[in-house]
Amino acid sequence: MPLIEVSLVEGRPPEQLRALISGLTDAAEAAVGAPRASIRVILREVPAAHWAAGDVTIEERDEEQRWT
Repeated sequence: MPLIEVSLVEGRPPEQLRALISGLTDAAEAAVGAPRASIRVILREVPAAHWAAGDVTIEERDEEQRWT
């Protein structure tokens, strides 16, 4: 049973998340021949203030870009 876990910054509309689930399910089915019913997808949405790269959170980066 394939398990696909994806972490992404929160804020995308439900339609995009649904499309991601479908695309990942299709890809797993095609790549490993897993039956669709056995494929699990977990989306973890992380607040922008809790995700950082180079000691700058996404929230901070986005705020800075608004002022430039």
